[in-house]
Amino acid sequence: MTDRTDPSEVVEAEGHLVDSELLTLIFDTVIKSGARFDVQQFDIGRTNEDFSHLRMKVTAPTPAALQTLVEDLIPLGCHPIEEHDALVRPADRDRCAPEDFYSTTNHRTLVRHGGRWIDVARQRMDAVIVLEDGRADCRKLRDVRIGDRIVCGVAGIRIVPEFRERDRLGFAFMTNDISSERRVETSVEKLAGMLRELKQAGRKIAFVVGPVVVHTGGVEYFSELIRMGYVDVLLAGNALAVHDVENALYGTSLGVDLKSGVPVEEGHKHHMRAINTISRAGGLRQAVEQGVLRSGIMYECVRHGVDYVLAGSIRDDGPLPDTLMDLVEAQNRYTTALDGVEMVLILSTMLHGIGVGNMLPAWVRVACVDINPAVVTKLADRGSSQTVGLVTDVGLFLHQLARKLR
Repeated sequence: MTDRTDPSEVVEAEGHLVDSELLTLIFDTVIKSGARFDVQQFDIGRTNEDFSHLRMKVTAPTPAALQTLVEDLIPLGCHPIEEHDALVRPADRDRCAPEDFYSTTNHRTLVRHGGRWIDVARQRMDAVIVLEDGRADCRKLRDVRIGDRIVCGVAGIRIVPEFRERDRLGFAFMTNDISSERRVETSVEKLAGMLRELKQAGRKIAFVVGPVVVHTGGVEYFSELIRMGYVDVLLAGNALAVHDVENALYGTSLGVDLKSGVPVEEGHKHHMRAINTISRAGGLRQAVEQGVLRSGIMYECVRHGVDYVLAGSIRDDGPLPDTLMDLVEAQNRYTTALDGVEMVLILSTMLHGIGVGNMLPAWVRVACVDINPAVVTKLADRGSSQTVGLVTDVGLFLHQLARKLR
């Protein structure tokens, strides 16, 4: 029998707790930790818009177990009823935080400082919170400098999870139950409707694109999306641009004729010749200005002023002059390009897709299109729970999306 003197804490949570399944997650978290809960008050929202409110007492066998439980409940929107200012410690060296630093999620976060709650800016996962001049900002560990005031522990932290939408924003038509049997046309039509609404409202849309878009014949349709103004930001690797240029110059991708699907003689050299042509021109923009590059995704980006960032990797040939081979610089450029973006479409790229997912706050909507359902699942598993997925050929997807948006 449990001792009545076991340590306990009263916590509260507020929001769409029932239909977002947060209530179940909260209870499950308590039970899995070997603790127990006692619901002291639960008021369910009386309308679609009303929040529900939960107050419960959680009891654990030891103070350490209770502390761990409270830390696990905070990302679910719970917070201790007793309010305390956040614990702040100075960084004692560059690129390092105190051992007990608070590691952020991608959900809206508030920090209590000086008796008031402060919204944390530049929200992203896997960062620290730095307090400076009455502001609170997320900062990567590598950007921490000696003397920075770092939020530590979990006291004085509140998280506001993104509640599952009730189709108010038209984003609940897909769920994280990834299936290749979902009707593609219906999903594409709803995505097209969302893109139209964002475009009409002047919102930013980003695409994260892999070279499969070229291999599957999607260049023509993605180029059309750019011309129609639906692409504000393009994030990709060296390979997308190289094979896009190869297609523009030779009609091949990886040496395969995209019209016939047949490898052409010495076609394996085409991507290297494409790199050489762009390098001789001085870069993609210069190649367009000189009339060397006259079609394709990168051509349309240059012509229509789309902000593009190409992040390199160890396997890249060349790379193109435009490709950033400094990893930190590439990450920073990605982060800057994503500022203010309200929707991201990830097209057949696991590496760049997961990377971008880590940079986004939870309220930015993400749609991932890939023939491999594991890609979408990995995005969600790594914390990008706002991701919805469509399992299909990306070339087919772009064909249908362009048609719907016409």
